[in-house]
Amino acid sequence: MKEYTVIYERGPRNWSAYVPDLPGCIATAKSRKAIERQVREAIEFHIEGLRLHGEEVPEPSIEAAVVNVEA
Repeated sequence: MKEYTVIYERGPRNWSAYVPDLPGCIATAKSRKAIERQVREAIEFHIEGLRLHGEEVPEPSIEAAVVNVEA
């Protein structure tokens, strides 16, 4: 099992997500809960497509963190 970093972005009417280690792997949904499901499916589908085309599946390498600052 591999663990990929996902970036979630809240929009005015929906959520979107992308996977930096898998260029082109994106998802959108109306809620945070739904986007988590959608992006998991998108990752699985993306990896399946890479394998079907004989392409290498990138190893996870991106890390993310939250940094608190005085604003």
